[in-house]
Amino acid sequence: MKVIKKPENGKKFVEYEVDGKSIDFGDGELTIRVDKKERDYEVPIDICQDYTGGLVMGASAGDKYVAQLIIPAREYTETEKENPAYNPEDENGTEQQTIMERNPVPFSMDKCTLILWEMEE
Repeated sequence: MKVIKKPENGKKFVEYEVDGKSIDFGDGELTIRVDKKERDYEVPIDICQDYTGGLVMGASAGDKYVAQLIIPAREYTETEKENPAYNPEDENGTEQQTIMERNPVPFSMDKCTLILWEMEE
């Protein structure tokens, strides 16, 4: 996982720990199963502190940004295969002889980016 600190010379950032496909913020205060959030489009997840100082997911529930997790769009491999619906004897058929089969590439935390913002003292 790529980690970016803003500012680079900052002193206090939220604690986090990556464990397999999950990321834990604030020593167990907020845990996200990242692979469950993967979609066919990029997914940014905002991690904020609410007015009590607790960690929450989403800017609308929070008061101050502490981190943003960016999950890239799901990738696929494509394989050409025989079309089971193809009938070469069907004169009115619109089916093609082969079709493309899409299979999702296994999720990898290494492709995600974590941006950490310096927290107030």
